[in-house]
Amino acid sequence: MMEHSDNGFSAAGLRRLREVLARHVESGKIPGLVALVSRGGQTHVETFGTMQHDGGAPMRRDTIFRMASTSKPLSMAAAMVLLDECRLRLDDVVDAWLPELAGPRVLARPDAPLDDTVPARRPITVRDVLTSTFGLGMDMTSLGTPIMNEIFARGLTPNLPEPMPGPDEWMRRLGELPLQYRPGERWQYQLSNDLVGVLVARVTGQSFEEFLRERVFEPLGMKDTGFHVPADQIDRLPTLYAPDPATGEFLAWDEPKGGRWSRPPAFQSGGGGLVSTADDYHAYFQMLLNGGTYQGDRILSRAAVELMTTNRLTPEQQAVRHAMATGNVHISFGQGQQGGWGLGMAVRTYRGDHTPIGQFGWDGGSGTSAYADPANQLTGILLCQLGYTVPSPAHLVSDFWTTLYQAFDN
Repeated sequence: MMEHSDNGFSAAGLRRLREVLARHVESGKIPGLVALVSRGGQTHVETFGTMQHDGGAPMRRDTIFRMASTSKPLSMAAAMVLLDECRLRLDDVVDAWLPELAGPRVLARPDAPLDDTVPARRPITVRDVLTSTFGLGMDMTSLGTPIMNEIFARGLTPNLPEPMPGPDEWMRRLGELPLQYRPGERWQYQLSNDLVGVLVARVTGQSFEEFLRERVFEPLGMKDTGFHVPADQIDRLPTLYAPDPATGEFLAWDEPKGGRWSRPPAFQSGGGGLVSTADDYHAYFQMLLNGGTYQGDRILSRAAVELMTTNRLTPEQQAVRHAMATGNVHISFGQGQQGGWGLGMAVRTYRGDHTPIGQFGWDGGSGTSAYADPANQLTGILLCQLGYTVPSPAHLVSDFWTTLYQAFDN
């Protein structure tokens, strides 16, 4: 006889999930993890392993993780508040707030020298920034081109040895570059999500973090989410590892004390800078599943949530994103193959694995994953402290979702 629980998971299914997660930690390849799953108003949490690869304090439910690109779905909420309040419009030209991007020029070809440009056919709009189509980004299909080399050289992306400069200097460096594609033409990763933070700060006159805290974090009770970890909480932050791809040796990418997240950063990166906990992220994704409300308070309009969580890409743009995902499986280890993209997050538009169409969320290069599934009223959050220099975190994430979708009893 099948064991049933009152939250839409079977007891046997949750046992299997626990066994699969435990196996990853016991293998020695994953130092520790926190996993949270919720369905039908019930929440189930598992913690395994330790804060360092060689031991140390155990992982706990309130362990603080570097969210990396899993920051994107959350930080986008700030822009949605401004859209709801008509302080931004999707088709506003951005020049009033981001004058560095006024009068854009576009490379004659994506791989052209930086001085071989033509005028853009139109200015950049808010919609272009929010949909990751403003004309520049981290394009893994363009590595080695003059424009991509310059994006790296100017410190416009995170996780380089030097931290990103403050927002005004970052904008100055960005504004000196031509666009690789015409505004609105092509989906490209990362830079737009950091640009959103600058846009929000300039529209509101507050720092990006202040606005997020006031309008999103505090109403949701997300007390451990921000762009750095206070000194009195730093013991809750594990070491972040980027293992050697050849040997698997655990190399520390960022230490808690004295590391990059131990002090406020010059640049508050909506694309990859947040730290958070499983429960904080759960509150945010529950709000999205609830159509913008949380415990009776409205954070976003239902329409804003639907705008964020619906595929925004044209078939041509979607083909490019899909080709990038499938063409880089040897680097991404299979992540990123959802098809569509909304605002700040992936939206599944085809059934390529156990996960159904309509699921939305994103993953982070530090071993984080957070998605919600409206059809099943399911939220899943998996957090570990391992960079994607090796396949281990991707294998863990994949097994988490595969097993979670077998744990239903209805």
